[in-house]
Amino acid sequence: MNRLVQGSDGREWVVRGQMEWRRPATADDFEHDVAASYAPGVAMMIVAIVLAIVLVVWMPEDVLVPAWIPLALLLLALFFPLRWILRRPWTIVAETEGDVTGERPSERWVGTVRGIFSVRSEVNKVAKSIQKYDLPDFEGPLHPVE
Repeated sequence: MNRLVQGSDGREWVVRGQMEWRRPATADDFEHDVAASYAPGVAMMIVAIVLAIVLVVWMPEDVLVPAWIPLALLLLALFFPLRWILRRPWTIVAETEGDVTGERPSERWVGTVRGIFSVRSEVNKVAKSIQKYDLPDFEGPLHPVE
C-alpha cells in the first residue's frame, strides 16, 4: 500500500504500509521477546481434527444433519485464523527526500498500527496531516526516526 502525498511546502512524501508477519519488538516487550513454540497449538489442532473425523465416522446412518451445522462448524473453525489475519500489525512509513532547494531536510517517520482497516484510516490521516501541516501528526502512531 503506497501513497504519494504533496505537502504544502512543496516536498513529496511517500506514505506506505507493510504487513508484518511477526510482531515488531519494542522496548516494552523486551522481557517477552522469546517466542514460545507453536507445538501446543499444532497439537490441539490435530486433536480437534481427529475428534471431528471420529464424530463423522461413528455417526449412525439414520441421523439427519441440518445443512447449517457444517456451515456453523466451518465458521467456528475459521474464526481464529481470520481474526489472526485481520489483526496483523502493519508498519507505516512516511518519508521524504527533502525539497529541491535544500531548506527542508529529508525525513522518515515510522509507526505500527494493528488491523488492516485501521491501517487504511491511519494512512488517510497521515496524508491529510502532511497536506495540511507538512508533517505527520505528532499525536498519531508515527514518530520521527533518524
